[in-house]
Amino acid sequence: MDALDRIMTAAPVIPVLVIDNVADGVAAGEALVAGGLPVLEVTLRTPAALDAIRAMKQIPGAIVGAGTVLNPDQLEQAIEAGSEFVVSPGLTERLGRAASAGNVPLLPGVSNASDIMRALDLGFTRLKFFPAMASGGLPALKGLSSVFGQVTFCPTGGITMDNAPDWLALKKVACVGGTWLVPSGEPVDRAAIEERARAAAALTPAG
Repeated sequence: MDALDRIMTAAPVIPVLVIDNVADGVAAGEALVAGGLPVLEVTLRTPAALDAIRAMKQIPGAIVGAGTVLNPDQLEQAIEAGSEFVVSPGLTERLGRAASAGNVPLLPGVSNASDIMRALDLGFTRLKFFPAMASGGLPALKGLSSVFGQVTFCPTGGITMDNAPDWLALKKVACVGGTWLVPSGEPVDRAAIEERARAAAALTPAG
C-alpha cells in the first residue's frame, strides 16, 4: 500500500483524462503538472490512450497511470505502456488477483458495502468510490467509511471544484478524481488548465 498511498497523497485531486490524441495529452499533462497536480489518470476509453501514457511518462514530475481498466488483458497493456498505477471502475476476482501478482498498484472501484467487502477479501484497502454522486454522494460515503475504518477512499464521478472541498473534508478521503480539469471534447487551453490545476492543488484533505 505504500506506493498507492504516495500516489493518493501526492495531490488532493487526480485529473481523470480522456485523451483523443497524444499531442493534446502531453500539452494537458504539462499544464496539470505545472499547476501542481502530478498524478495523471489516462482512461483507456480511446485508441490514443496507451500511446498517450507512453508520451506523458516523459513529462518531468508526472506520475502517469491508466484508468478504466476492466480486465487482466487491459491491466497488462497498461503496465506495458509504463503505467505507474492502475484504476478500475469496479473489481472482479480475476482483475484483483492479476493486479496482486504484479508490482503496479491497483485502485479498484466500489460503490457499496458488498463491493468493499469483496475488495477487502482480495487484500485491497485503498478504493475508488465510483460513481460517487450517483452512488449516494457524501451521505453514502460517510456511512460506509464509518463501518470500514480501515479503508481510504478516492471518490470519483460527479466531483467538481465546487463540491471537492466537501468530499476532502471526510477523514477517510485522501484525494478525489475529477474530469473538470480537462473537459473532454474541448480544445486544450494550457493556461486555463494550469489555472484550474492550481486552484485544485490548493485544496486540503482532512485526512
